[in-house]
Amino acid sequence: MSRGTVLVVGGGIGGLSTGIALRNAGFDVDVVELKQSLHSSVHGVGIIQPVNALRALDAIGCAEACLAVGYSTTAWGQLLDVDGDLIREMPGARIPGSELPPMNGLTRPQLHRILTDKALEVGVTVAYGKTFTTLADGPRGVEVTYSDGTAGTVDYVVGADGVHSKVRPYVLAEDLEPVYLGQSAFRLNIPREPEIDRIVLQHGPDGMAGFVPIGPDLAYLFYNTTWEEGRRLDQDRTADELRERLAPFGGLTGRVRDRYIDDAAQIVFRPEEWLIAPAPWHSGRIVLIGDAVHAVTPHLGQGAAQAIEDGVVLAECLAGTDDHEEAFRAYTGRRYERCRIVVESSVAIGEYEMDPAAHPGFDHAGLTQHVLESMLRPI
Repeated sequence: MSRGTVLVVGGGIGGLSTGIALRNAGFDVDVVELKQSLHSSVHGVGIIQPVNALRALDAIGCAEACLAVGYSTTAWGQLLDVDGDLIREMPGARIPGSELPPMNGLTRPQLHRILTDKALEVGVTVAYGKTFTTLADGPRGVEVTYSDGTAGTVDYVVGADGVHSKVRPYVLAEDLEPVYLGQSAFRLNIPREPEIDRIVLQHGPDGMAGFVPIGPDLAYLFYNTTWEEGRRLDQDRTADELRERLAPFGGLTGRVRDRYIDDAAQIVFRPEEWLIAPAPWHSGRIVLIGDAVHAVTPHLGQGAAQAIEDGVVLAECLAGTDDHEEAFRAYTGRRYERCRIVVESSVAIGEYEMDPAAHPGFDHAGLTQHVLESMLRPI
């Protein structure tokens, strides 16, 4: 017997993970995704899965598949100077009694396919090219009209539609918008050099270069750099711009710059934005997860991890009581402080990268380790 019907708005990592968790808990789940196909909702190149993300993925039956296609590491990473010399090892964290590695990397399309396949396997319905147009919350459910002209009523609506969420105004009284950090990031898939067997960070004079293994023969380069808000960068200029900004680097970054940065079409360039919404994260029968309430800059690799954890916790809370108000309060209570720590720590690292002189004594590696260890606590 079904515990109820749930509409999940958004078919990204958070939405699919939530759909799987809710379906496993006995709910009937429909996911609607505005984009037209499976891969149209996949942005970026690769993705970091810290151990807490793997634990949450394991809870919905997807960790093994991610580990099978990705690259598992024995430590979190290393911090290097601009010449490529070691500053500090970054061991990362392990869950006591678990065999999960400190980090796994894989491509975003691989993760999206794994989550989609699992969602369909457990009975989640996924519709592309479709979203809602209006929501009307009531005592017996949420009346939904859809972009294809249909309508229906569901017990609950989950807004998993990202940082520019269209569901969010139905929950929060204030008009909330993401904050631009002041950095933007270049990303590019490259062949995996032998030393990229963990995350490798290399400090530069105007930003941070980094490398993440995402397969036996594949890695991605990222470069976080100060960037004026609103300044456009034409796609055909991205390779030239990136090479110029990486000119001071020696070591690994210098070699990668000279060997692999030549095809502008393969480079992804995105602004870095953050957001932490005030509690509560629900109104009536409508609740928010993921970037809709806690958008995270990429400095700790925790954005997707927190969205997946949201889905696991939300399903547990809804399955644990017949009172949805109690369930949603419990969900936000378990999630808010954890997400706040991740958002604020990521912002602090980004601010340091943009202007190290303004943050004397800032311990990048130490803060990273502290957050990773904090994430070992049960969700």
